[in-house]
Amino acid sequence: MRHRIRWRCLIAGAAMMVAISLAGDAGAGALGEISSREALALVEAGNGPRFVDVRTPEEYASGHVPGAINIPRDQLASRLASLEDARDRLVVYCERGPRAEAAAATLVNAGFTGVRHLKGDMAGWRAAGLPIEK
Repeated sequence: MRHRIRWRCLIAGAAMMVAISLAGDAGAGALGEISSREALALVEAGNGPRFVDVRTPEEYASGHVPGAINIPRDQLASRLASLEDARDRLVVYCERGPRAEAAAATLVNAGFTGVRHLKGDMAGWRAAGLPIEK
């Protein structure tokens, strides 16, 4: 009898972990991601996104995705109007992800569509050996 209860608990726990994992994946995909190489290919094809670097001005000055504009995360809400012309083709990034995820959520909540997060952020872009502008 005890073994049946243990097995049921194990199965229920495993099912819960799978459900949580799937829910987390669905939430991450809702904003959309784009890889560094995919984004660069779009730029080279002439129909690239507008890159928004949400790091600090000092981080931006140390090197950024070519053509990116710098709007620090804490200033984004007050500067949304400057992004209106590219509201359906924005790619946001920071150094490693948290600020970019928050920025993407701000943009989506403000009605922007087609907002994507640069997978790997600036650290990933740099590690891939892709061009950097200073």
